[in-house]
Amino acid sequence: MRTFDYSNLKARTWDNEVLGYVAQIHEYKGRQELFLRRQPEDLERLVEIAKIQSTEASNEIEGIRTTNTRLKQLCAEKTTPRNRDEREIAGYRDVLNTIHENYEYIPLRPGYILQLHRDLFKYSERGIGGSFKNTQNYISATDAAGHSFVLFTPLAPYETPTAVEAICESFNRVADTQEIDPLILIPVFIHDFLCIHPFNDGNGRMSRLLTTLLLYRCGYPIGRYISLESKIARTKDAYYDALELSQTGWYEEQDDPTPFIKYLLSTILAAYRDFEARVDLVGEKLPAIETVRRAVMGRIGKFTKAEIQAMCPGLSKTSVESSIKKLVDDGFLIKHGVGRSTFYTRRDAE
Repeated sequence: MRTFDYSNLKARTWDNEVLGYVAQIHEYKGRQELFLRRQPEDLERLVEIAKIQSTEASNEIEGIRTTNTRLKQLCAEKTTPRNRDEREIAGYRDVLNTIHENYEYIPLRPGYILQLHRDLFKYSERGIGGSFKNTQNYISATDAAGHSFVLFTPLAPYETPTAVEAICESFNRVADTQEIDPLILIPVFIHDFLCIHPFNDGNGRMSRLLTTLLLYRCGYPIGRYISLESKIARTKDAYYDALELSQTGWYEEQDDPTPFIKYLLSTILAAYRDFEARVDLVGEKLPAIETVRRAVMGRIGKFTKAEIQAMCPGLSKTSVESSIKKLVDDGFLIKHGVGRSTFYTRRDAE
């Protein structure tokens, strides 16, 4: 079995793209801290939106779905799960809430990871929560002809507990020294976690929950206000490509985690940029239609009503809908499609 010693990262040199991401995130982090000190009440609306988007997106990546109405009811704990998908959605909701509310008291240790996994599946009837895998699993893909093939074979079940203990110990030890930027350390840990693939099910969801937890614990609470999971869901092809590139040579300790580091840092940076855009809209007390107009001007390409609603947390759904209709009637926006397939573009993009 390979060894895990993150102190070796001190000897690595990173290209300008990685260093640029790190520098920009540090800058945005500093500005976010200023925003949070002001504590506008509308920021709590961002929290609720992010929880719903994170719960939906992280499960959607795994093919776990329900209707928008049911999703909101489940996230608000105003209903009980009706089927397997909804039971897993409810489990993700609970673990995400636990992380948001208790991250300072959730150390990175195997026992705590197992407890989070237990809670992820606590509504499930399969009895798989809270235990490491007991059968070999595989990371597979499907080609254009529909044929499935193995991309990567994770560690065997008997190696898994020791490996999870090792990555947790190494992360904690190196993080305590502060010799390596946590923005480098976190993606490397998550990459190794995914290569180990320690559970029979829920590895992807656990990796995204642990990303949010570690960012919190290292002083980057962006996942509280902006859904990282929704950004990963929108770019999941790039996510899987980065993972595949970084897995090459993993068993021989010849792997290069740089592609996955770049992917995750670009995702975190995009979340910080979204946070600033939304806070700007929250901070200015403008008429609803002007708030929506500014949100639209910050978008490139097509967008949905729900995306604009997320950008305007201080407005009600009715206010957003009526503002969008007025902007369409005025010729500022163009409506495309009908029903659930409806999207909008700016007139000046024609």
